[in-house]
Amino acid sequence: MELVDTLVRRGLISELQLNQAESRGGDVLAQLIQAGAVEHQDALEAMAEEVGVDYLDLRTTTVDLSLLESFPQKIIYRQILFPVSRHNGTIVIATSDPLDFYPLDEISAATGLAVEPVLAERSEIAKLIKNHLGVGGETIEGLIEQKMDEGIELLDEIESDGSELSELAQEASVVRLVNEILLEAVESRTSDVHIESQQDGIVIRNRIDGILHTQPIPPEINHFRAAIISRLKIMAKLNIAEKRLPQDGRIKIRVKGRDVDVRVSVIPMIHGESLVMRILDKGAMVFELKSLGMSEETYNEFAKLISIPHGIILVTGPTGSGKTTTLYSSLIEINDPKTKIITTEDPVEYQLAGINQIQVHPKIGLTFAHSLRSILRHDPDVVLVGEIRDLETAENAIQASLTGHLVFSTLHTNDAAGAFTRMGDMGVEPFLVASTVEAIMAQRLVRRLCTDCCREVDPHALDLPDDFPVDRLNGRKIFEPVGCRECRDVGYRGRLGIYELLVTTNDLRQMAHDRASTWEIKKAAIAGGMKTLRDDGWLKVMEGKTSIEEVLRITKGDRRS
Repeated sequence: MELVDTLVRRGLISELQLNQAESRGGDVLAQLIQAGAVEHQDALEAMAEEVGVDYLDLRTTTVDLSLLESFPQKIIYRQILFPVSRHNGTIVIATSDPLDFYPLDEISAATGLAVEPVLAERSEIAKLIKNHLGVGGETIEGLIEQKMDEGIELLDEIESDGSELSELAQEASVVRLVNEILLEAVESRTSDVHIESQQDGIVIRNRIDGILHTQPIPPEINHFRAAIISRLKIMAKLNIAEKRLPQDGRIKIRVKGRDVDVRVSVIPMIHGESLVMRILDKGAMVFELKSLGMSEETYNEFAKLISIPHGIILVTGPTGSGKTTTLYSSLIEINDPKTKIITTEDPVEYQLAGINQIQVHPKIGLTFAHSLRSILRHDPDVVLVGEIRDLETAENAIQASLTGHLVFSTLHTNDAAGAFTRMGDMGVEPFLVASTVEAIMAQRLVRRLCTDCCREVDPHALDLPDDFPVDRLNGRKIFEPVGCRECRDVGYRGRLGIYELLVTTNDLRQMAHDRASTWEIKKAAIAGGMKTLRDDGWLKVMEGKTSIEEVLRITKGDRRS
């Protein structure tokens, strides 16, 4: 079949483009697609015309999933094809190779139906298989004899104790199954993988953009529960024989050329061990302050603050709100050969070029407070303390700022104003807090609307929250989530930050000195022009970046009186 001739005949490419592609050698069609001479979909439609079958765009096609109940799944995994619909004794099969007749005959024999092949993109068929048949199904079906090209490389050596459980965990089928779980997590931008032991078996849930999504898995995977947990414990260099105590470890892998760190936590539950993996995809992280989602006004103000010579700048928010990303981005923004930057973290999540990073080890006495005292003898200009957890760390951070250092750190508070009260509760003298804290940035992460499927809504037809600034819309559009294949039918894809920047003015210093309540400080800051988390969230809604429902989920209303 001369597909390129079909492309020329249909006017999709010119003779000149064909000659140029042929002169470069290799796969001519791939050269044409890479050069932008023809779209992949147009090429597939031409191929379908050439072989006399229909082309099917699976992204816009409704698939009859009930067909899977009686369909031989082994063929689906082996041949990468998928049943689409059934009518009048004929089953429609999406395939990327309609000229391979053997699997089509096999399906006809297994189902007793006539087979009508349609041409579809291979990657879209693979998405259907993974979404509806689950991670690891290929391994369960015993297809481990195929070439293992998952793209996962373990960077540390595996150590086996020779036990029966250890040997089971090293079997090729188990290795492939665990690799499938890890690969799916990295490709779907998962931050945490939860493998939970329940009464009826295991449940795998991936946290994507802050929300847990249950992964579809074949029921047969429950037979591999002990082997899966053991394999991951071996990879993390944990004791597989210890099933009564919690354990923590770390796995270093390379996925398709990207270095990925996996922090592993195993805890014994009532129905067996449950395991959570925190995925740190170093290759996918970009630490750039401008790209975090700050408004131009907030960015300009914060950029000035991180360049001051001394003082304390705090970033507050719950776990998983992006505090570390903001701090790393701030350090990279001010990093240059003239500035000595030292950090003390627990743990060091990402290694930053040109910045000196310390991993704390509380078990041997290397705490935040201890390491901070040592850091000050290393002549730093800027210091990052991973978290202010206790009075000793807080006092050392204050002492560092008073001796001419710029100190960054985090606190767990609900809003910016609460940082003053929180440090006071630790036992720090109010006058020290008031004189050293230059600014507090509170932040949250909201999900970003999927640009492929979000839908415009009329704001006047919605039951808007009382504090939504309708008067500031000025014709700007509001969107709501819908759900499509690109976002896995969620309606959101990716996240961005919403921010509340409190700059410490003289009036606020006096209030902190006088032990004013969090609400009084917040009220005064708002009167002075501070935008709250809710305010910034509404701005993101009016910019079309997120939805009203998402802002309501993440923030609470701020009283103005």
